[in-house]
Amino acid sequence: MTDTPQRARRAGHGEDTIYWDASKNRYVGAVSLGFAPDGKRRRPKVYGKTKAEVRQKIRDLKKEVQSGVRAPANYTVADAVNDWLERGLKGRDEKGTVGKNRSMANKHLIPFIGKAKLKDLSADDVDDWLDGRSDFLATRTLRDLLAILRRSIAHAQRRDKAARNVALLVTAPEGRPGRPSKALNLEQAKAVLIAARPSRLYAYLVLSFLGGVRTEEARPLTWDHVFLETKDGIPPHVAVWRSVRKHGDTKTRKSRRTIALPQMVVDVLEEHMRWQKKERAAQGKEWSPTGLVFTTRSGEPLDAANVRRDFRAIIAKAAKMPGIELKPQEWTTRETRTSFVSLLSDHGVPLETIALLVGHSSQTTTEVVYRKQLRPVITKGAEAMDVIFGEEGGEDAGDPGQGDVEG
Repeated sequence: MTDTPQRARRAGHGEDTIYWDASKNRYVGAVSLGFAPDGKRRRPKVYGKTKAEVRQKIRDLKKEVQSGVRAPANYTVADAVNDWLERGLKGRDEKGTVGKNRSMANKHLIPFIGKAKLKDLSADDVDDWLDGRSDFLATRTLRDLLAILRRSIAHAQRRDKAARNVALLVTAPEGRPGRPSKALNLEQAKAVLIAARPSRLYAYLVLSFLGGVRTEEARPLTWDHVFLETKDGIPPHVAVWRSVRKHGDTKTRKSRRTIALPQMVVDVLEEHMRWQKKERAAQGKEWSPTGLVFTTRSGEPLDAANVRRDFRAIIAKAAKMPGIELKPQEWTTRETRTSFVSLLSDHGVPLETIALLVGHSSQTTTEVVYRKQLRPVITKGAEAMDVIFGEEGGEDAGDPGQGDVEG
């Protein structure tokens, strides 16, 4: 039996009404929700092709009101993701965390499920989306995308725009094999440092290879956090307390650490400081007010893209040395850190010591991320690097600073 259009009757006080609207060719349900703070009556409307559909929408709307959640009818997944990116990541690095998440969402999330209304999104919809991308994306990327969706819906929930988070009911599938972590062996690392000797990046790479400092921690490093002399029984060390992230925070709480420096790093940084002072004096400039350890020729902070480009040029130079097989396009500066872990592990340094040196929140992180570089254990960091590289890594192949890192 089909519904027959009926003329609207005037609703009594506090009543809900269903009537036919010929202009819209739909049934209309007017819902009574009391009064707004300004004294006006709250009477939202819902629409449907049949009375049964309208009755169900009225029931759903009242449930939302009772739960305190009023999910907008046209609020989409794309709206939720964009709101999270704009408001939920305040204080995060715009080029780093925010930029990475926005790029991933724009490429792999919004084009596929962005138009779906958030209130209608189901766990099956999320499963289907992730399964469809699993042939093209690595497992890690799929997990990151699911995390973006979960956080976006959670952000919508906190603003009463979503009743439940269906993304929490889903597990990311296995995707394509990711890019494996890799590390330079000792001979390759020595060749890279010899190739870098005339470059502005030499001291930067020595600190990264022998100190395990993240590239994002090396670029904002200032001289007031570098201690090159033994004082009160405390050996030369570097305080890794800042990064290029917004507000200067390190990646995690345990990333904020102080590490002893191998003698080779001390020697190279002392030389780097002398050279930097001479360069500024020759250019008639005062010492940089920011006090950065590593800068461009004009004294500006290093840019990640330029560092990566110049590092690959150094790799290409090292690859021309006898017995060294390296492909520049396959290496990035972050792999100086995996090389640090590998070299220490090969030398027998305990896993727990390596985890502290690289600033991981747990040994599990060190083991999972760098598992291919880890070996069984025995000594400690700065002392080990002095033994590993000895005098060979410090061979003089020219004065530093002849090359340039552009700003």
